Amino acid sequence: MEYRKVVAIIRSRLLEDVEKRLKKIGVKGMSVTHVKGFGEYKNVLPQDWFTTHIRIEIFAEKSKADKIAISIMEGAHTGGSGDGIICILPVEKIYRIRTKSEAKTDDI
Repeated sequence: MEYRKVVAIIRSRLLEDVEKRLKKIGVKGMSVTHVKGFGEYKNVLPQDWFTTHIRIEIFAEKSKADKIAISIMEGAHTGGSGDGIICILPVEKIYRIRTKSEAKTDDI
């Protein structure tokens, strides 16, 4: 089975809506971290340009990655600069630490 890692950087205030949409399509788990950075949109008023966003990381089967990305886009889209980005990356293997074994399709 081929896996993908979906990584999204979104506005912090939109996390709850994105989370609801992901649960609705059957996403079993995700990691969320608070991040700071800048890209197209810069916070030019203070001394530093960094803005606070949320990074979402999800491991999924290859066949489900695009559906996950679309759900994130639907929940995170405002139409303004700074809406964020989504990347889909290949994953070679996933191991479960608890079982010390390679994860199977049903595990992810």
